[in-house]
Amino acid sequence: MNVFFVTNAYSQQSDLYTKAEELVSTNPDEAIKVSEHILKTALTPQKKALANILLAKSYLIKGDYNKAITYVFDEYNFVEEISLETKVEVNILKSELLRKLYLYNLSDDFSAETQDLVKKLSNKNQQDYLGFKLSIEQSKLFLDKREAKHALESLNETDVRYRTYLEDHPEARQELYLTKERAFSDRSQNDSAMVYINNAISLNAVVQGKNVYQKAQMYKALGHLYLQQRAFKQSEEALFIALRFASIIENTTLLMQINQDLAVNYLASNKKSQHKVYNDEFLVLNNQVEQIEQESINNLYNQLQNLGERSLEINKEKQSRLRNIFLICALLVLTLGAFVVFKSESRKKRLREIINYLEISRTNYLKTRPKPKTISKKRKTKGIVISEETENAILAKLNRFEKSKKFLNKDMSLAVLAGQFETNTKYLSEVIHKYYNDNFNTFINKLRVDYIIKQLQKDPNYVNYKISFLAEECGFSSHSSFTTVFKSIVGMSPAKFINLIREERKELKEQQSVS
Repeated sequence: MNVFFVTNAYSQQSDLYTKAEELVSTNPDEAIKVSEHILKTALTPQKKALANILLAKSYLIKGDYNKAITYVFDEYNFVEEISLETKVEVNILKSELLRKLYLYNLSDDFSAETQDLVKKLSNKNQQDYLGFKLSIEQSKLFLDKREAKHALESLNETDVRYRTYLEDHPEARQELYLTKERAFSDRSQNDSAMVYINNAISLNAVVQGKNVYQKAQMYKALGHLYLQQRAFKQSEEALFIALRFASIIENTTLLMQINQDLAVNYLASNKKSQHKVYNDEFLVLNNQVEQIEQESINNLYNQLQNLGERSLEINKEKQSRLRNIFLICALLVLTLGAFVVFKSESRKKRLREIINYLEISRTNYLKTRPKPKTISKKRKTKGIVISEETENAILAKLNRFEKSKKFLNKDMSLAVLAGQFETNTKYLSEVIHKYYNDNFNTFINKLRVDYIIKQLQKDPNYVNYKISFLAEECGFSSHSSFTTVFKSIVGMSPAKFINLIREERKELKEQQSVS
């Protein structure tokens, strides 16, 4: 191969790389075509790794995490020949992808590792560019973990550390403003959030290029803020702009979120026909997102295993785990006993039926709790072999999950929970079925209904809230799905249950006034 041919090939690939990079956030489908060509014709591991980065970015923009995983964890990204800058960028993408799949511990690990690599970069421009990207990613991790206070602290530090870089790069400043908006919004500081989202949008005039993905995110955030303020018309306008941009890049997750906010908007403004249209679309997209997440988690699990990077946390202290399980069961029994004693006085017959139901449900729940002595070293069911260690690890995580409020997350799915547990969906589904005698959806729904019942019982304000609010509060996507599930579990509608609680409280007040 002569020198001219090699030089010419490198020059052409550099031009193609620049073109693909420009297309990633404006036309990801075209960027994918160009990047695939670069990957096929690349002559070195470095060029192949750069093509993998472009492909991973493009699929992330489209919300296709499954395909992004394939390119982020490609073998060429791990060879010694690739540059330090490329390794840093790959690691930032890994951290972002793992965060989006709710694998927060793994995401944090890659961020920490990357932080050390950034310090070793000799080029100041590269250090600022990649250091800023990493800092923003770390702040987003805080936000996804619902740690908005820490996110704001991190963002303020980023603002100070990269002030000169931000002054020279309006697109970076826009990203900082957008992330700050989310942090303030998560802290219910909507006035501050509105300032930052308007600042971000105002930079569209000076930001070079047409970052369609960024614009979809900004107008989605603006529409959501207006919705929080019950400014339904302004919210609708902003969300339609976001919908147009999200449709261009065909990002299923963004489209789902925008349609959900439009459905809520129309429900709150009593536009029932529009609500049905966008709620139906939201439900379709929600199923698609759940499928993507499930495929992505399984693919990621296999990729990590194949690359020797699998980091499942398996606690080998079995006796300690079993003891914790028994303690939790004992605590549930005591809680049930206290509940029955407290409710045994001044109860009407209809409310007594509810208590009996809850008693039976809780007793059945305790009966289906893990029985460690029945666990065999390896258990095969429906072709699935789960080791004792893996099974016990999943059980311990399920115990912690039940005590948390993560089941209230509307986006919680089998794939999401498997991702958080750092296992695959088949193992998790099998363990839930074995020890709780439920499929995943029923398991989550019972936790949600149990939560809202407790809120109705302990907080007098809850009986005055609309059913749609209660549905959203405990993680259901719609009023109708909440009512259907509640009735299937409790045996009566939420409205009837609330009326019975009101009657009970009225009776208790009358008795107290007499005494």
